Amino acid sequence: MDSKKITVADDLDLAFAIRKEVFVEEQGYRLEDEFDEFDTLDGQAEHILVFHNDQPVGTGRLRIVEDLGKLERICILEPYRKFGLGKTIIKTLEEIAREKAISRVKLHGQTQAEGFYQKLGYRTSSDVFIEDGGPHILMIKELVNE
Repeated sequence: MDSKKITVADDLDLAFAIRKEVFVEEQGYRLEDEFDEFDTLDGQAEHILVFHNDQPVGTGRLRIVEDLGKLERICILEPYRKFGLGKTIIKTLEEIAREKAISRVKLHGQTQAEGFYQKLGYRTSSDVFIEDGGPHILMIKELVNE
């Protein structure tokens, strides 16, 4: 299970294809809600790919928002969700945040993933809210040197 920062357009296209398959085709989110102005390689966000047997199967991104790291667009292709790759995505994004001297991160997690994030040290910090048409919660974690 490897992960890497995305630095070239071809890899960013792979991440977009994964996001489209998971969020738009599988979960029914609107295509126009999935992609935004942060989906570039201009430094506004750090994007990653996660691999299983050298195949790109997951992605996520990190933005800095008001001195917090914000983990976003975290997803894994359905056949690969049983291999612990979600944890790899989160840990990789947290490490990028640490490299940027960020000590606190947040995410808007889908409600069905709340338990997953709690196991990784995130605490629920809001009531359920609707984002892009689906139920989400705000979750926060203080990063410590692990």
